[in-house]
Amino acid sequence: MEEDDFISKTRRKRQMSELQDLGADLVKLSPEQLARIDLPESLREAVLACRGITKHEGRRRQMQYIGRIMRNVDAAPIAAQVAAMHAPSRADTALFHLAEKWRDDILADTEAIKRFVLEFPGADASVLRTLAEKARAERASGVPPKHFRKMFHALNAILQDSRRKR
Repeated sequence: MEEDDFISKTRRKRQMSELQDLGADLVKLSPEQLARIDLPESLREAVLACRGITKHEGRRRQMQYIGRIMRNVDAAPIAAQVAAMHAPSRADTALFHLAEKWRDDILADTEAIKRFVLEFPGADASVLRTLAEKARAERASGVPPKHFRKMFHALNAILQDSRRKR
């Protein structure tokens, strides 16, 4: 064995633990998400079998088995696919921030609703006006921000619709 090939026991254990964690992420995916990932058939079968196991010890052993299968597979592409499923796209994040900005602008300035409706004609100004009034009242009285969140969701839905229509 050459010195370049040497991997410490600690590093090997860490790698095996990472493979088991990746296997756990695979088990948590929905059937549709799992179908989109390119997996060897033996690994796919082990993941599907793990979903049916409810006993703690049996599930733990099945997770170890999944980790053992993954030792013989190039796990990097699988990990990249799982990470891509969990990470929001840059466009989603940008829309999220834009919705937050519009919400803050509308709460700070009542004229902002007019600007929003001009930019996004599908928006209902009366609904936004009502949500803004209720959100301001919530802030003033110190109650939980229910309408503040509703307003964000309404703005976000309008922005998402406008993105789909483009």
